[in-house]
Amino acid sequence: MSPVDFVPEAVLFDMDGLMLDSERAIIDCWREAAIDLQVEVDDDLWFRMIGMHEKDYVPLMLRTMHEDQVRALREACYVRYHQRIEDGIPLHAYVRDVLADLQARAVPRAVVTSTQRLRADRKLATSGIASFFEIVVTGSDVTEPKPAPEGYLKAAAALGVDPARCVVFEDSAFGVRAALAAGMTPIQVPDLIEPDDATRALGHRIVADLAEAYALIR
Repeated sequence: MSPVDFVPEAVLFDMDGLMLDSERAIIDCWREAAIDLQVEVDDDLWFRMIGMHEKDYVPLMLRTMHEDQVRALREACYVRYHQRIEDGIPLHAYVRDVLADLQARAVPRAVVTSTQRLRADRKLATSGIASFFEIVVTGSDVTEPKPAPEGYLKAAAALGVDPARCVVFEDSAFGVRAALAAGMTPIQVPDLIEPDDATRALGHRIVADLAEAYALIR
């Protein structure tokens, strides 16, 4: 895997699945909610929803269940997930090490997430990494979420950095496509879902963990 061929002027991070081990947490909450409400759901649905904005995953749910079931599932899931957030969602490996090193090197850092503002800020706070970031762009701050580039372009503008000089760490195909559309250099660290052939055909770097990703820009 070839290193990035420029010195990044900023590093932008996805949040869920990349830094926080939240994808497993939210899937567990969806499963528990479905069991409690006695709604039969194919487990594949929860995995297909990973990385999706609410405006995209709700129509997906409505293909296989009634609107009242979707509403009840969301409410039951969010009660559980809120408690997980308050307890502090665990970090993935090497997150704090990478953030601390970037901070020590005075490399600007931002979060770009599809999660809504209040929940995103709370996740970062309870997981103990909020102070590492100058800028946080959330789903509340954009008109078009990932895979649209709007969030990443807003982060680069807020940091005063040319998008072409930004490296993005992402776990999902949605995020990779957003970063590429913004003219940035993505490095993908897959979490629960391995990149499919269409994602690999994008030609970006794909690594096993955040330490490997960081080594490509050191």
